Amino acid sequence: MKTIRLLYPDFVSGGLATYYFGANLLAHILPENGKQPLLKVEIAPPDGRERSVTDGIYAKDEVIAGIKKAMSVIEEAKPDKIITIGGNCMVSQAPFDYLHGLYENTGIIWIDAHPDVSTVKDGYPNAHAMVLGSLMGYGDSSLSDLMVNQKFRADEILYVGLQGLHDYQEKFLNDVGVSFKVQTEGFVSDDEIRAFMNRFDHILVHLDIDVLDAALFHSTYFANKELVGDGSGSGRMTIEELTAVLKNITDNSDVVGLTIAEYLPFDEHKLHDMFSQIELFTE
Repeated sequence: MKTIRLLYPDFVSGGLATYYFGANLLAHILPENGKQPLLKVEIAPPDGRERSVTDGIYAKDEVIAGIKKAMSVIEEAKPDKIITIGGNCMVSQAPFDYLHGLYENTGIIWIDAHPDVSTVKDGYPNAHAMVLGSLMGYGDSSLSDLMVNQKFRADEILYVGLQGLHDYQEKFLNDVGVSFKVQTEGFVSDDEIRAFMNRFDHILVHLDIDVLDAALFHSTYFANKELVGDGSGSGRMTIEELTAVLKNITDNSDVVGLTIAEYLPFDEHKLHDMFSQIELFTE
């Protein structure tokens, strides 16, 4: 059984340079394991340049190029399991598509404050908000058509940590038949998660760090008061609650793919930029 760690520091799909920095830092934070080779999707580092919106998608050509590079790295490695180290949420498309080709009876547990089913007509151009819709085949054709395996069905998805929705997101989920629970008052229970997992032979987990409460964990999008995104709000989980969810999933199912996305260590990135201006470190 071959497990790889896929370092995929996509930042253009979310429009923030810190996604790139955060992915590379996260690769060092994860527990060391010499049996899991680290493979990298070569994404050019941030250059401070603003990209244009094409057909409703910011930096469309770069987003697509990144997905294709990820697909190529995965196909060459031919792993049985993938731990994807993002970057923003778009990094789940290539590995989840590949793993769905290996494992047919597979469910997705999407641990996220947001549904990630936006479309170009909704007016938010950053593709990281479109990825789950794309995996279901309802995203922009330029993204969904990159997939080579069967699209995921609405009944193969469980949201954990989902917060308040925009009207267009709620309409989308209802129209395509995704069962969901807005979890502002309480998260889905351990029993509900196990009942979902029991329907499948294999599980994919997408973990968006912004499921955590930004007041308690500060390396999330919503801890930065300068950012507004699409107007959505912060997650509400504590680290302890998230740990319990992850242990429930990994202890009671065959997890073949895990994405960790949207880790945004703003303070650490500022320190890095500060020291980069000091000649002593660069001479």
